[in-house]
Amino acid sequence: MGIGSTPSLVVVVGATGTGKSELSLDIAEAVMSRGVPAEIINADAMQLYRGMNIGTAKLPLEDRRGVPHHMLDVLDPTDDASVAQYQVDARQLVTQIQSAGRVPIMVGGSGLYVSSVIHDFQFPARDAEVRARLEAELERDGIGLLFQKLQAVDPAAAQSIGASNGRRIVRALEVIEITGEPFGAGLPEETKLWTPAHIFGLIAPRDELVQRLNRRVQQMWDAGLLDEVRGLRDKGLGVTAARAIGYAQAIEQLDGGLSEAEAIEQTAALTRRYARRQVGWFKRYEQSHWLAYDDPDRAARALTIVMRENGSHGDA
Repeated sequence: MGIGSTPSLVVVVGATGTGKSELSLDIAEAVMSRGVPAEIINADAMQLYRGMNIGTAKLPLEDRRGVPHHMLDVLDPTDDASVAQYQVDARQLVTQIQSAGRVPIMVGGSGLYVSSVIHDFQFPARDAEVRARLEAELERDGIGLLFQKLQAVDPAAAQSIGASNGRRIVRALEVIEITGEPFGAGLPEETKLWTPAHIFGLIAPRDELVQRLNRRVQQMWDAGLLDEVRGLRDKGLGVTAARAIGYAQAIEQLDGGLSEAEAIEQTAALTRRYARRQVGWFKRYEQSHWLAYDDPDRAARALTIVMRENGSHGDA
């Protein structure tokens, strides 16, 4: 294949519902058809959790086409995912896969998780006392007031994070208090890559994506999301897992706070909003090649680029 002694990292990003998992598998098979093994690294924060399958659209083992997958089912739902730890673990995997002469393919839509690995970035320091105080405020005053505080001190970070992610709002305010700088100043530098990489983004017309997302949410309920959530609650759910889009609404439905129609509509609305933020995040990646989500030749186009630009040290 001409990949070289150290295969470049391949990255597949895009909004929820654009077919990232399928493309990553197609690229893996295309690479392997050239005689070079490939392995996939998950970069969806919610797919890190064991048992959270339906609501995260996690590929079942039988649909992974025999391609090794990493960073799936590595946390219990009672755990809180840490992007800093993910960076360490995922980068170690990338290096190991490359050292074995295999092609690492990272795929996922969690922007900060992807950026933490592929871009040259060190996480700001933490302060347990500041964080505990902010978490107490979140618990006491609710997410709305904390989000307003973030909007006042760092509007750009507030817009990027959104009003529903309490954990990231707390982290942003923690960094701002510790450093005295906007949280955006601590985000990854998106012009410098940590390792040579070929980045492919999937894009869909807005109206088509909305329809796909609405159908996907309905399919989650049809596939048994409520039963999945019942089982998870029996074993215990941590703060992060319980606030995941779809899971939080299913919990509220089970508790009688929402009808099924209301839970589905609220989940669809939040999913559409999340997809807009994903598009905004990944469009900042200067090195990306954008592919139409429904282009039947998208994997072949990606392979051509990988072949042509291999060894270009990330100028994908």
